[in-house]
Amino acid sequence: MTEIIQPWKIGVIVDSFRVGVREGLLKARAVGADGVQIYAVTGEMDPANLSAAARKEWKDYIQSLGLQISALVGDLGGHGFQDKRANAEKIEKSKRILDLAVELGTNIVTTHIGIVPEDRNGEVYESMHLACDELSRYATGMNAYFAIETGPETSAHLKQFLDGLGSKGVSVNFDPANMVMVTGDDPVQGVYTLRDYIVHTHAKDGIRLREVDPREVYGALGFVPLDHEKMAEQAESGDSFREVPLGQGGVDWNSYLKALRDIGYNGYLTIEREVGTNPEADITAAVQFLKGK
Repeated sequence: MTEIIQPWKIGVIVDSFRVGVREGLLKARAVGADGVQIYAVTGEMDPANLSAAARKEWKDYIQSLGLQISALVGDLGGHGFQDKRANAEKIEKSKRILDLAVELGTNIVTTHIGIVPEDRNGEVYESMHLACDELSRYATGMNAYFAIETGPETSAHLKQFLDGLGSKGVSVNFDPANMVMVTGDDPVQGVYTLRDYIVHTHAKDGIRLREVDPREVYGALGFVPLDHEKMAEQAESGDSFREVPLGQGGVDWNSYLKALRDIGYNGYLTIEREVGTNPEADITAAVQFLKGK
């Protein structure tokens, strides 16, 4: 019997529309998305700002639009969990974002944890390991995931770090463009390498203009990270890398999506568009591009 290939579930990061959450949800529906991802760190979707009634209202409203939540974004910025002095507060905040995710109907929170150091015996590696081990156990207890976004390190190095945790509650949000733009890693091979951990993906494309130190992009102890505005500026007009519309960059989409099929991934391809003057048009084109795959 020939296996029936299901169409990809296509998501959109609501914040990519740059119009606020409620209007962004309407635009996501209008462009033909199946689901949405929403930032939940500050502002109106910060867990601290949402009563039980407000959470139910958001969940009901999103369902009324015929949309699912593919994941929440829980990226706390800075240098992730590299600084043990800051981790207690960050871990607590991450847990509250995961609680909110589950209440809203998803079990995935995507995040950046900081660049995983090469030195496995150093203080920074230990700090990150301890924080992620605690978060992994918390997520596993809820049948949920904190999904690390790929890009700051190679897939092989990230796998080594994940293999050292006690559970898979910390897994992977696979972003092929970040790998192309920053580390120069091969996204197709990266899918096979991280096959046991991929629970969510971002649909984004990019090109690499020159070799760049990931610490200059993502920050690290001793390095000042780019803020979101400067990172978007770098991705649009910098001399290191460029984010470009789907199909126009270094991601081999046919091979990449085949790799996802090969490992049995059936989750979301969630469109992220951080640059450009007309994000709605770019996202619409991205939806159509993915529907053609």
